[in-house]
Amino acid sequence: EYNPPLLSGALKFHDGDDDHGVPHAIDAGWNGEKVCELLFENAEMRAARCTFPPGVGHERHYHPPHWGYIVEGGVMQITDADGVREQETPAGATWWSDGVDWHEAVNIGETTTVYVIIEPKGAAE
Repeated sequence: EYNPPLLSGALKFHDGDDDHGVPHAIDAGWNGEKVCELLFENAEMRAARCTFPPGVGHERHYHPPHWGYIVEGGVMQITDADGVREQETPAGATWWSDGVDWHEAVNIGETTTVYVIIEPKGAAE
C-alpha cells in the first residue's frame, strides 16, 4: 500500500478572521489569467484544480480550510508572512490546512505542477 508523503511547510494556518483583504484562491490568478478551475460545488463542498506551468504563479490569496492533492509535482516558491521559501511539491502528496490568511506562489521548476483542492464548507464555521 502506497501512502504518499504529507506536504508540509507550505501552509500558514488561518486565524479565524473572515476579512482577508485578498482574493480567495479560486478567484486569484496570475497576470490577469485564471490558474484555478472550479470542478464541483454544492452545499457541502467545492473542489478546484489549479495549474501552474513553469514561471506561472498564484497572486496573493487566502484559503479557507481545505484538503489538497498534488496531481503533478514541481517546485514552488512560496511567500507568506514568514518570508520566502522553496517547496518541493511531489506528485501524490496530500495535505490538510485549517486555512491560510495569505500567501502567494510561483512555479520555479521546469515542470507544470497541478493541485486539486477540496473545501468542506462547514469547516470554517
